[in-house]
Amino acid sequence: MNTVITRQIASEKDSLFSNLEHLFCDINIHEYQNAMYRAQQSVIAFLENSRQPFSGVSPEELRKQFESVDLNAPPVSYEALFEEVNNLYTKHAIAFHHPKYVAHLNCPVVIPAVAAEAMISSVNSSLDTWDQSAGGTLMEQKLIEWTCREIGFGDSSDGIFTSGGSQSNLMGMLLARDHFSLTFLNHNIKKDGLPEEAHRFRIFVSEAAHFSIQKSASILGLGEQAIVKIRTDRSFRMNSILLEDAVKREIENGNIPIAVVATAGTTDFGNIDPLINISGIAKKYSLWFHVDAAYGCALLLTKKYRHLINGIEDADSVTVDYHKAFFQPVSSSGFMVKDKNYFRLITHYADYLNPKDHDEDEIPNQVNKSIQTTRRFDALKLWFTLRIIGKEGLGNYIDRIIRVSAEAAEVLEQDPHFELLNHSDISALVFRYSADPFKTFDLNRINTYIKSQLYKQGDALTAGTKVNGQFYLKFTILNPLTTIEDIKSILIIIKKYGNEYIAIN
Repeated sequence: MNTVITRQIASEKDSLFSNLEHLFCDINIHEYQNAMYRAQQSVIAFLENSRQPFSGVSPEELRKQFESVDLNAPPVSYEALFEEVNNLYTKHAIAFHHPKYVAHLNCPVVIPAVAAEAMISSVNSSLDTWDQSAGGTLMEQKLIEWTCREIGFGDSSDGIFTSGGSQSNLMGMLLARDHFSLTFLNHNIKKDGLPEEAHRFRIFVSEAAHFSIQKSASILGLGEQAIVKIRTDRSFRMNSILLEDAVKREIENGNIPIAVVATAGTTDFGNIDPLINISGIAKKYSLWFHVDAAYGCALLLTKKYRHLINGIEDADSVTVDYHKAFFQPVSSSGFMVKDKNYFRLITHYADYLNPKDHDEDEIPNQVNKSIQTTRRFDALKLWFTLRIIGKEGLGNYIDRIIRVSAEAAEVLEQDPHFELLNHSDISALVFRYSADPFKTFDLNRINTYIKSQLYKQGDALTAGTKVNGQFYLKFTILNPLTTIEDIKSILIIIKKYGNEYIAIN
């Protein structure tokens, strides 16, 4: 081969690699190291500079900065990129790890899971089939087995990792609908669509249950009219006596009860429905029993409080959110069933992906159990966490959170400036600023003002909710770093804004 041709081939090869310089592969290891180092430094700066939970920036202020961003402009350097992202995102990101963040169900994350996240994104396995994941499939299955065992399910149980509690609840309602139809009506919804009787299907939930149950009924073609809300008792737990009354009433009205959903850890109050009583009613009336333990799954970790979810082992299906209570990065959730055969209701076979003969050859394809196809290897985060910290270590975090929440409830009860609405089984407290001398003021307006000022200033963040049409503030304590002194400090800030409202009105 002459010299000219050799140089031409070399030039074409160099040109090829120059166009592929950013791909994750062995020829670009140096760039990978550089990018990851810069990302690491950016995160460290975020931790070091998060002196309060939020910067206080408004949507209007931040939106103006986006006006000058041209996504079709020529590429920029990593240095310029990270500076841009810092200005647009990182320095305004909500700091869930900050002790004075006590707003929504966002937990701080543990470092082993963060390390796993880097591996997950880089290796980029897809957990739908064995030939795209290999060991990842077996690791996920092992964690599913572990979770089912902690719930109290037997050897025939199974599960799947999902994107979050809403998807898990959707799967619970999907299986409840299809199982009832096939078992009691001899009608296969997967093949033949909804039966004529579907408009009479009824699902029973607490009035404090998560909105995703209503959303699921809508998605599944049953309509929100399928949801029967059961009033709660004074502790905001489902009233099981009223539940049975409602089941009887729907039957008398010619409707068809198919499922009951118990909540183990309501979003607003952190309380747990009476699982044992509800389980008994479900059995009596042949109802699918689903437990939404997206929040309350935390109690699986702690010996001291595990008894609060006794009865969960009788469920047909359970929602577990590791990214709420196991200190995992989003997303990391799971859907568990007592009997693995239930998954046959949603299994579809594709010759190019999961042919039926794979079952005969015992090739494990997780897509057989999922309503997703491509799925991240989120299970690796939990694997890292359990191997480094362990169940007992995580349980200690939960014990601390519950203890501080109980202490916070006592402080609120003893302070005449506040009205506490509930005691929590876990760590959510609903309350409002309500000082006696100011009863003539509209408490809804005062507390709405307080919440808005907290977000404007960013020095502490609480959530807000409405109960019986009245606006309340809410603490959701999910950070083991949060102490009772932090809570007292937040309450001082709340009082300041409450007094400020009264002074200007």
